[in-house]
Amino acid sequence: MKILIILAVLLILQLVSARAAETIYDVPLKDIDGKDTSLKPYQGKVLLIVNVASKCGFTPQYAALEALYQKYKDRGLVVLGFPCNQFGGQEPGTDAEIKQFCSAKYNVTFPMFDKLEVNGANRHPLYVMLAGEGSPFPGNIGWNFTKFLIGRDGKILKRFNSPVRPDSPEVVQAIESALAAK
Repeated sequence: MKILIILAVLLILQLVSARAAETIYDVPLKDIDGKDTSLKPYQGKVLLIVNVASKCGFTPQYAALEALYQKYKDRGLVVLGFPCNQFGGQEPGTDAEIKQFCSAKYNVTFPMFDKLEVNGANRHPLYVMLAGEGSPFPGNIGWNFTKFLIGRDGKILKRFNSPVRPDSPEVVQAIESALAAK
C-alpha cells in the first residue's frame, strides 16, 4: 500500500511540474555540461528532440541527425539530443563520457543535454509534455532515438519512432514543411 501511495505522489508531482511549465520552452533542463538551461534559446526555431544512446543499434542515427542539423540550421532547425539509459542500459556513461563519445565518433555539434528518463514514475517534465496525456502523440517512448518535431510556435507536430531514420523522406519532408511555416 505504501508503494502505491508513493507512486501516486510521484505521479502527481510529475503532473504538477509539467503543468507548472506553461510551454515546452519553460521546462527546466540541464545541458550536457550540467548547467541549468531551458529550451527558451530555441524559441521560434523548429526543434527535433531525440532521446539518444551511445550503445544502441540506432546509434548510427547520430550521423544523420548531425547531417540534418548542418543542412538546415541556417534555416532554423535545431536538433536536441537527450541521453537516456532506460532501454537496455544502452547509455551507461556519464554526461562527460557521452559528450566525448558523440563528438569523437559522430562529430556531433548540435546541443546535447543531461541524461534523463523518458518513461515511468521519474519521466522528465519535458517528456511529460512530449508524450504524456496532454500530448497530441501520447504514449510511452518505445526505444532510443524516438524523435519529436516541434514547430516554430512550440507545438508538437510529429512523432517518429526509433526505426524511422532522421534522413528518411518522411522526416525530411516534415522538417521542410515546419521550416516553411512562419
